[in-house]
Amino acid sequence: MSHPDAAVPGVASSEPAWRRRGLALLSGFLCHGTFLVAVGSMFLALRNGLALGRGPLHGPAAWAANAALALQFPLVHSFLLTERGRRLLGRVFGARHGRTLAPTTYAWSAALQILATFLLWSPSGTVWWHPTGGAALAMHGLYASAWLFLGKALLDGGLGLQTGWIGWTALWRGGKARFPAMPEHGLFAVCRQPIYLGFALTLWTGPVWTPDRLLLAGLWSAYCVVGPLRKERRYLKMHGEAFAAYQRRVPYMLPARRTAA
Repeated sequence: MSHPDAAVPGVASSEPAWRRRGLALLSGFLCHGTFLVAVGSMFLALRNGLALGRGPLHGPAAWAANAALALQFPLVHSFLLTERGRRLLGRVFGARHGRTLAPTTYAWSAALQILATFLLWSPSGTVWWHPTGGAALAMHGLYASAWLFLGKALLDGGLGLQTGWIGWTALWRGGKARFPAMPEHGLFAVCRQPIYLGFALTLWTGPVWTPDRLLLAGLWSAYCVVGPLRKERRYLKMHGEAFAAYQRRVPYMLPARRTAA
């Protein structure tokens, strides 16, 4: 959803290119492979009311474990954006290349957290509503639309940044990660946080309603509203008046027509 944005140093030329590129390919494979599995798991799990989790717990223990799974994502995700978190990310692949690969490592960690949430979830077995007929078609249409909105937001925000592509490809080239400019186009022209909005929409539009879905949707939606505030403070420090003008011009979460600065 957001990435560490500290400058990354160039890659030392004394290392054999095959070793550097091998590490780049390995990190890219781990990141993108996990990302695809995590997104697929999230899509199916939310569609089925989180009934597909493999967690073995029941009763109060299940609710406590599920709440912990839900909370670990926003807590760790936010921590990794702090100075200490960025330093930690920079050590995952070693001192030599860790900072260059930080965008990839960040995306990989987010994918692992999402995958863990849906894989380890202990389903309650309670179903409040499972639509059929026309209601099912309508709900599936809303759900697909939410995912399309999220995909468009990720594309507008810089897909290479959001997926960690810019980290491992920078290592492959032997240079620095190329961070995109502050996004102001597409969905970002009518909403400052369309990625978080799209993420929240996927939580609420799945066709099957269960208490499990309500728990996860409530906790993660709260993060979608509060979490970007730290990101905006960082952007204000980085971009100064340019971002302040953008804040005055474009609403925070709910899309609206652009206004004059």
